[in-house]
Amino acid sequence: MIDRRTLIGSGLALATTPAFARPAPAFVSKRPAPADRRFVSKAVEREILRVSKQIADPKLRWMFANCYPNTLDTTVKMSTVDGKPDAFVITGDIDALWLRDSSAQVRPYLHLAKDDADLRRLYHGLIARQARCILLDPYANAFLEDPNARTQLGWALHDRTEMKPGVAERKWEIDSLCYPIRLAHDYWKATGDTAPFDATWAESARAIVRTFREQQRKTGPGPYRFQRGSERPTETLMLDGYGAPTRPVGLIHSGFRPSDDACVYPFLIPANYFAVTTLRELAVLAITVRQDAALANDATALADEVAAALRSYGTMRLRDGREVIAYEADGFGNTLFMDDANVPSLSSLAYLRCFDRNDALWQRTAAAAWSEANPYWSRGKVVEGIGGPHVGLGHVWPMSLIMRGFSYDGDLPTLRTIMRMLSSSDAGTGFIHEAVDQDDPSKFTRDWFAWANGLFGELLVHLAAVQPKLLQETL
Repeated sequence: MIDRRTLIGSGLALATTPAFARPAPAFVSKRPAPADRRFVSKAVEREILRVSKQIADPKLRWMFANCYPNTLDTTVKMSTVDGKPDAFVITGDIDALWLRDSSAQVRPYLHLAKDDADLRRLYHGLIARQARCILLDPYANAFLEDPNARTQLGWALHDRTEMKPGVAERKWEIDSLCYPIRLAHDYWKATGDTAPFDATWAESARAIVRTFREQQRKTGPGPYRFQRGSERPTETLMLDGYGAPTRPVGLIHSGFRPSDDACVYPFLIPANYFAVTTLRELAVLAITVRQDAALANDATALADEVAAALRSYGTMRLRDGREVIAYEADGFGNTLFMDDANVPSLSSLAYLRCFDRNDALWQRTAAAAWSEANPYWSRGKVVEGIGGPHVGLGHVWPMSLIMRGFSYDGDLPTLRTIMRMLSSSDAGTGFIHEAVDQDDPSKFTRDWFAWANGLFGELLVHLAAVQPKLLQETL
């Protein structure tokens, strides 16, 4: 049975690279032929040319040109619903839309959307699709293109939960509702375009706030339950599917992490910080775009309550006495320190705008996460970084290196090391993988993982702006 832990071939077609910078023969473009690309943006094509010209290292330049457009090339399905754009964005090797992944996959193109009507149509379609998905089931993490279809994901067929048509998988993850807010807010900020924020979008926003409130579990466990028959304990929730107990202190209870692995303690602290930040962004959207004071007030009040609870329950001390942000807590006084490569993570909180990168608490936490204090950090012969239980020990997720690159973009020695490791992690494929063996990157999972590819491209665009001299070096 194929599942998300299985290495799945991408079957990407080959195409010739732009004439301006044809790489060495070994670096033939891995993009689909132009006629086979699912979505084309002239602005993105120009951006590939612009940034590529600044990258001196031939392999890094080749990887950027493969990875940056990967979401558009291979995962976007455009159509219309009720005469309006509809965009269904699959995660890559799985034919389903994850609210988290789809939002993150299109993020690298936001700065180009104001001047590209085709990109704006994509964002209109995805924001609308996500709103309909949330209204279908705010507890689901992944959805099908056909809202009337039943899941065909083999690992989800027999889940004991309230599966509905149109839902591919129903793992409750806080960040699944944060990412659509972040996408909507940042699209509006980048373009000034208010067209996507119609009554359906507003209704989905209210459903987000309502679901977060339910999962504060102040008066009971709420409506969500999930159990899965699996030999992996991280695939199911204990206590009849409600998950481990939490004390109602104002934090939001999550069944699963962004890795789709079950929480140990269900107050997933990075996800709660992300919820606070995005709820405040929702309040700005609600009042500015919709003139909806009630929604803005509800979002702000919930953000304030969760933020206060984080101050009381979101930190812990390591054995050496350092105060850090906890990864998980339960409100009874139990906490867990670790970090997982999937975003939101402790290491990504500055990237997600939840903390200033100069904040002392976050800096201590990020340093501890990138050390032996984190059981899922490891250093091998080729790469070092953070993994997680989803794939197993000894595997580094390149995504963790990319997050470190964003967070330490002023540290040239660290950036050089990161770029060398990322360049060495692709096993000659030209793409970023989910996880690689720390000693032998030819052993990897997921050779078609659009989120990771786009995130890598986003980092290179960022470095072209803030560290252009670094990109002029060869690795």
